Amino acid sequence: MAIEVVSASMMTSDMTPHIARCVGGDRWVVSWLPGRTLSGQQAVTAMTIASTVTDHTPSESEWAFLDGLALALGLTAREAVGMVATENHELRRSGPRPRSLE
Repeated sequence: MAIEVVSASMMTSDMTPHIARCVGGDRWVVSWLPGRTLSGQQAVTAMTIASTVTDHTPSESEWAFLDGLALALGLTAREAVGMVATENHELRRSGPRPRSLE
């Protein structure tokens, strides 16, 4: 599992479609945590969680690992896994969404 810093403003992983995007300074938003701003370390933690649980149900040892990670985000492992599975906010775009004239 590799988390890659694509540029100084984006983190991706080859294991998940989720991304983290820098919004200035050491403030990051993560696609599965809408409405929250995280530190750089918390963003890495969030991306690690997403990378660990994408495409499979966690094993018993992974649940213990995830509990420790999720705690750093103020969540339980089960809350985090549920959010990874259900939230998918598009953060790759820069700037406002295009508006329709219709």
